[in-house]
Amino acid sequence: MTKSDREIMEILEAYDLTRCAYSAGQLAGCDPKTVQRYVAVRDAGGDPFVRVGRPKLIDAFLPKVEELVDRSQGKIRADRVHERLVAMGFTGTERTTRRAVRAAKDAWRAGRRRTYRPWVPEPGLWLQFDWGDGPRIDGRRTSLFCAWLAWSRFRVVIPTWDQTLGTLVSCVDAALRRIGGAPTYLLGDNAKTVTVEHVAGVPVRHPVIVAAGRHYGCKVESCEPFDPETKGGVEATVKIAKQDLVPTSANLRGQYTSFTELVVAADEWCDHVNARPHRETGVAPVERLAVERELLHVLPADPHAAALGEERLVNDDQTVRFGSVRYSTPPGHVGSRVWCRVVGDELAIAAMTGTGVAEIARHRLSTPGHPRIADEHYPGHPGGNGPRPPRPRARTRQEAAFLALGAGAHDWLVEAAASGATRVRAKMARAVELAAIVGADRVDHALGLAAAAGRFAEHDLAAILDHLSCAGDPADVVVADEAHSAQPGTGPWTGFGA
Repeated sequence: MTKSDREIMEILEAYDLTRCAYSAGQLAGCDPKTVQRYVAVRDAGGDPFVRVGRPKLIDAFLPKVEELVDRSQGKIRADRVHERLVAMGFTGTERTTRRAVRAAKDAWRAGRRRTYRPWVPEPGLWLQFDWGDGPRIDGRRTSLFCAWLAWSRFRVVIPTWDQTLGTLVSCVDAALRRIGGAPTYLLGDNAKTVTVEHVAGVPVRHPVIVAAGRHYGCKVESCEPFDPETKGGVEATVKIAKQDLVPTSANLRGQYTSFTELVVAADEWCDHVNARPHRETGVAPVERLAVERELLHVLPADPHAAALGEERLVNDDQTVRFGSVRYSTPPGHVGSRVWCRVVGDELAIAAMTGTGVAEIARHRLSTPGHPRIADEHYPGHPGGNGPRPPRPRARTRQEAAFLALGAGAHDWLVEAAASGATRVRAKMARAVELAAIVGADRVDHALGLAAAAGRFAEHDLAAILDHLSCAGDPADVVVADEAHSAQPGTGPWTGFGA
């Protein structure tokens, strides 16, 4: 059994005290030969604490193992090495080969290990951004846009439904406005929304993202392909955000019932991580952000056009089509261009107004065949699928004189026409004559009562006027019904003579 470092020190100490291997063995509780072996190693200038390897069966094949590891640049598998050694006469087990291959790979990588120079960021220079897979909501995938301001370590996480170019620019705009300014550089990965292709190793950036960076006063840079260390800060942000926001058995977070719930959780997460001291700086990122804001560029008042969404033309019916669904817009935008952008479960519609670009409407997302029409966008048109009430419009002098009596005359005409009353024109003329005698206001009031009670007979208007002059305004309006009779029934006679 191999002795521990403490036991070896006790053996050497006992020998230095007694100068006798036998006596030192008795004091240290070991064999005298063990004492002689450790003393001999020490006296020869060796390290007694290093275990001396015994000869192994694979020692004769180690040069071949090192050759195979070097030729494969440390990528060859141990089982393949074992097959070749067996063909060469090796009789040991695969476990022995695996240990030898692991030691050879460690030695091969030791001289080729990549070294890193610590990066010391400057305030106001770098903002890194990247994407991460978010949780599923109702079976639909989501994404997490993560941004990391290098010097202050301030983090921003924005949930989205997709990773399209318009969504990317809108998230960059939202992140910059949450930070309160624009840095000098924006560093992203090599997605097609940022880097179109590589020519001789040089990244060719997407013209829209370049225009967006120019709009905010930033230069867009791309990281090295397959090299996450060049933007390790945002990579760590993606990793931590996914660990905390995506439901797993490790964090015991429940499933999200709506996209709004995910947005609220992401905002709370950002507030939490930005308020606690950072391990590297010892200061909360929100405190360092207050200092870095002084070196950031001022943001333009309006976002870049790509951040507003997809451009649409407002049709004559005040609607735009997005995703094969019609969405209504307020009056005054027919024939003009607007921008549609998906925000969570809603569609935001923005347009150019007198004060700049502003949001003019917001609808819940819908599916084809189910348009979203807001009644407040059509103030002159009643909504619903029911019949539209007629609007009386005078075409003769007699009709104009009757309608001029007031709202009661309008109601009486509409209700009388709907009930199938006869001699409507004659009754209208009679109402105008009565207005000349008793006054237009009293006749208009009586017409309103007649319309509410459904009384359109020949002399009903005169009777209502007489009742108003004698008894005053009735408390309740009795609706005329031919199926009802005022004649008392025969119920009281049922008990007569009993």
